[in-house]
Amino acid sequence: MDTHEHHRTSEHERAGHGRASGPGSTTWAMAAQATLHCLTGCAIGEVLGMIIGTAAGVNNAGTIVLSIVLAFVFGYALTMRGVIRSGLTLAAAFTVALAADTVSIAVMEVIDNTVVVAIPGAMDAQLDQWLFWGALALSLALAFVVTTPVNRWMMSRGLGHAVVHAHH
Repeated sequence: MDTHEHHRTSEHERAGHGRASGPGSTTWAMAAQATLHCLTGCAIGEVLGMIIGTAAGVNNAGTIVLSIVLAFVFGYALTMRGVIRSGLTLAAAFTVALAADTVSIAVMEVIDNTVVVAIPGAMDAQLDQWLFWGALALSLALAFVVTTPVNRWMMSRGLGHAVVHAHH
């Protein structure tokens, strides 16, 4: 490996994309970056689902189901977009996204929906009310905090988001 290639690899690993080689090699920064990546797709779907469900007058259970489905769709789509660029087929990219993001998105969805449901009035709040947006923001922030250690543990074992790193 020449110096330039080594430099690129080091920058790549410092950016949180280096594949974990053992239990101690996954940093909190790497886990936080992976969680933030996952949270981006999750949040897009979650917020969109809550907006659509609330605006359309869908009942609370239906709104939550819609939000969860869209969180998975957008979460997987963001991961797939990145790995397709590396040359994978759509089917292979979907397989990578399933392996990389399923647990992370599932944990986030349990946390953020539990928080929104637990906040009195949040599920009945309308789009023009601070409670609607505040509950969503709080739920996503707490989901990030809870999911980061889960992702760190998984990545340190070559699981979860670590699967994506082989395709960057």
